[in-house]
Amino acid sequence: MKGWTGYLKASCEKKGQRTILKDSYYEGAYKITRPVYLDQTGQACLYVMNPGGGYVDGDTYHMEVELEEGAEVLLTTQSSTKIYKTMKQPVLQSMEVHLGQGSLLEYFPDPVIAYQHAKFKQELVVRMEKRAAFIGSDIFTPGWAPDGSLFRYDLLQSRMKVLIEDRLVLHDLLRLEPDSEIHGLGNMEGYTHLGSMIVIQESMDQGCVDEIYEILSSLSGIRVGISLLGVPGVVIRVMGHRTQDIEAAFGRCSGWIRENKFNREKLFLRKY
Repeated sequence: MKGWTGYLKASCEKKGQRTILKDSYYEGAYKITRPVYLDQTGQACLYVMNPGGGYVDGDTYHMEVELEEGAEVLLTTQSSTKIYKTMKQPVLQSMEVHLGQGSLLEYFPDPVIAYQHAKFKQELVVRMEKRAAFIGSDIFTPGWAPDGSLFRYDLLQSRMKVLIEDRLVLHDLLRLEPDSEIHGLGNMEGYTHLGSMIVIQESMDQGCVDEIYEILSSLSGIRVGISLLGVPGVVIRVMGHRTQDIEAAFGRCSGWIRENKFNREKLFLRKY
């Protein structure tokens, strides 16, 4: 094991009507809570915490999460991920997920806030077995700069790979490297905040895309793009001017998916 700034490993299993945290290990600037249960479904909600308060030059973080057959977990963070000045080495964050048959992982971390001269790279690899489902999102937010301007960070990069039974079905790369064209066509087009949501679930189809787009089209202040994947799933991109607007959009999406695909109520992850 390399010398990570923060390292976390957790495995969950279905026991009776509940999912439990079977085993966990963490060191450095990572901690994880004991599971809480937000409804009657038995789905475990786990919070990942970083007591350090923010990420700085050269920090490296790694997380490994395993869900055994039938386990259901909602994984989130205690607060936003704040990236401060990184003049030499970018902050690196990696995560490996294994989802057993019939398991469900909802992964909703709080936004990444990148301050002036921040460099941040993250990679997520999800390995899924039959009938497993994954719902995940992230939001990139420009942080404060001394002159009050936006887009003063140097780099935000997010790479995601999804494999179903060891077959690569999705390789998504998002890279924001602000320059004079960042506001132009094909880039941020005048928006400042960017969110992505990826849903892999066996009954997602074009009808779901149409339903989700209809839900999001009623919201103001955002621009939405939705693509159907080659496997049952969708990718949703949302651009906006406020974190709250993108969070509201993703809340609508996840609420619809929970109600229509898993027959359960939508949740509100209040953290304040």
